[in-house]
Amino acid sequence: MNLLFAAVTVLILNLPFGYWRANVKKFSFQWILAIHLPVPFVIAVRLMSGLGFQLITYPVIVAAFFGGQLAGKYFFTYRKNKLIYPLTSCMLCDIIRTLN
Repeated sequence: MNLLFAAVTVLILNLPFGYWRANVKKFSFQWILAIHLPVPFVIAVRLMSGLGFQLITYPVIVAAFFGGQLAGKYFFTYRKNKLIYPLTSCMLCDIIRTLN
């Protein structure tokens, strides 16, 4: 149960970072930050959930990490063509703007 909770938490934590990564220039400083900034949070989730660094948990956590990045990337793709204004790298601002 701890592994499932940690994986879901990592997936949810990576949604805004994946969105940020998708809406900035590839290989820019912001793009690199969007990939590397969530890593300390993932380590904190592993430690707080009691998983530690067992080898069997790595595939699940890594899959949740990249799954969250991928889900964040496709968060608004179905709306991109319908928007008047282009999306920015701020997920919260884009959500508020598209809901109005």
